Amino acid sequence: MKNTVYIISGPTASGKSLIAYYLAKRIRGEIVNCDSIQLYKYMDIGSAKPSEKEMSEVRHHLYSIEDPSVNMTVADYRKIAIETINEILSRGKTPIVCGGTGLYLNSILYDMDFAAAPDDEQRRHELEELAAERGSQYMHEYLHGLDPDVAERIHPNNTRKIIRAIESYEQGKSIKNIADCELNPDYDFKFYALTMEREWLYDRINRRVSRLVSEGLVDEVCGLLEKGYTADLPSMKAIGYKEIIGFLNGEYDLFDAKELIMKNTRHYAKRQYTWLKRYDFVNWIEIKKGDTVGEVVDRILEEDGSVL
Repeated sequence: MKNTVYIISGPTASGKSLIAYYLAKRIRGEIVNCDSIQLYKYMDIGSAKPSEKEMSEVRHHLYSIEDPSVNMTVADYRKIAIETINEILSRGKTPIVCGGTGLYLNSILYDMDFAAAPDDEQRRHELEELAAERGSQYMHEYLHGLDPDVAERIHPNNTRKIIRAIESYEQGKSIKNIADCELNPDYDFKFYALTMEREWLYDRINRRVSRLVSEGLVDEVCGLLEKGYTADLPSMKAIGYKEIIGFLNGEYDLFDAKELIMKNTRHYAKRQYTWLKRYDFVNWIEIKKGDTVGEVVDRILEEDGSVL
């Protein structure tokens, strides 16, 4: 019998952390983070980490484990995530993977080979110079000519990922389409994605951004900058952090910074929906206004036939 692993995913602000917390209390579960920014120390408000109460009552793993100066690769994440999942299972508990970072989800779901050829620093420098000269859109079109499937999964403005994808292709390690990968045979995945009416989700996003700013997001970003974490770090380019840095640099006022965070978060939620729709075995759990957390957890447990 395979080991059961729950996955609770969905767009940002859909309530993943709270659902996972209540589910864990029902099934003696422990939560494993699958959010690329919640991995980092000192980035608590902007990444909307679970509350101290939730973390004290249910064991949470892989939150605040890495310094913001470190670029956590998918291979790095997979190694620690699989080790954590297996350790939880060894104690007779149920892992609940919670988060919406698509590449991290893939690394757990699929039996993937992350062995990579050594970096070619000269080629990377050439690609970085080309990007500086011609721009991100040109680089995205260049990648599209090499591997259109990969290009479609990377935002045209994400120059760093575009360059890495070109390197990967040139090294013969092009990222596979998930349709070509086999599910990880070590686990029995119970994969759930939360969904809700789009306008309600966007309202939740807007209200959450306002709350994060009122809870001290600006001070958190100032603290990170004072610690020496610079704007060019991948962690500091996360939504919420890069916009506040723009505000601190005088590019716009705080109201415009909030509006920009809201807009970018809404766009991110749309991309998360698009990513999740690629999985033909995901179970969609629709949340409606008026639903309690307990009712949503009930639907999840009824879906997989668990005893309530």
